[in-house]
Amino acid sequence: MLATLAAVSQEATVAKLLDSPNLTAEQKGNKLVELCSEELDDKAANYIKYLARNDRLNLLPQVQALFETLKANHEKTIEVDVVTAFELTEEQQNKLLDSLKAKLQRDVTLHTVIDKSLIGGAVIRAGDLTIDGSVRGRLATLAEAMA
Repeated sequence: MLATLAAVSQEATVAKLLDSPNLTAEQKGNKLVELCSEELDDKAANYIKYLARNDRLNLLPQVQALFETLKANHEKTIEVDVVTAFELTEEQQNKLLDSLKAKLQRDVTLHTVIDKSLIGGAVIRAGDLTIDGSVRGRLATLAEAMA
């Protein structure tokens, strides 16, 4: 529900409505609840009205992002982006997955992307952690050391 509300609140027309000085906070909250009524239960509708009363509807995307972070921490899960120069085999993906699970001590979901400009190796991003094992990254480090 929170993801739906955050997405709807960022829609250009809805964002304009929520920023309108012609509507009261209660009217803004009611409009948003009305737009998403099929996706919301009573608790979510009350939450939106509470945010509206405190003039915080514009923070829905940040609230949703923080909620997802807290949920992932509670469930001990993490999404990891892996950028490689070439497609990984299933065996390589499984090996990487096992290594990341051990290092991060969480259940890991891999999202892989191919970027030929890396030349070789991989760049792994898991939250705030970035591991650059690409040839391009090593060359950049070497060039910086020589300069």
